[in-house]
Amino acid sequence: MKYFAHETAVIDEGCIIGDHTKVWHFSHIMNNCEIGENCNIGQNVVVSPGVILGNNVKVQNNVSIYEGVTCDEDVFLGPSMVFTNITNPRSAVVRKGQYAKTQVGKGASIGANATIVCGHNLGEFSFVGAGAVVTKTVLAYALVVGNPAKQIGWVSEYGHRLAFNKQGIAICKESTQEYLLENDSVKRIK
Repeated sequence: MKYFAHETAVIDEGCIIGDHTKVWHFSHIMNNCEIGENCNIGQNVVVSPGVILGNNVKVQNNVSIYEGVTCDEDVFLGPSMVFTNITNPRSAVVRKGQYAKTQVGKGASIGANATIVCGHNLGEFSFVGAGAVVTKTVLAYALVVGNPAKQIGWVSEYGHRLAFNKQGIAICKESTQEYLLENDSVKRIK
């Protein structure tokens, strides 16, 4: 075993957990999950069957990651945020074969207490503010807040707000990275 699991963590059979990953107190990693290298799974986290987490994913305390979710590398899941996997849940109606998928792109961050309604993907390096309720797809580099979540701007790969000039160019304050805003989408150009 090249990963760390606290003695109170429950890890079901059939899981693949990468080197140097840490699973903390009272967390449950259910069967057939794939968790990459250098991940941190906080306290009281549930990772449901078939979930895939890429390398360097940080999952804070009290997070529920339900079946149908895939997170690319370098994703941040804030404290007590939650994913759903059924759009119209009813206790008396079994819909296990109808789980909607959610893809979280590389480098995306989801703030504390946010809810991601299933079937809506989050683009790479997008940023979901604390407490937001995501009910539609989030573009790459988009900053969304509120309930329902609305886009209020763009962020860099460092998580800083981007201010675009008349030519549609923005430079991240913390780095020398340059971004281009074109046709309502952002891409890194340098």
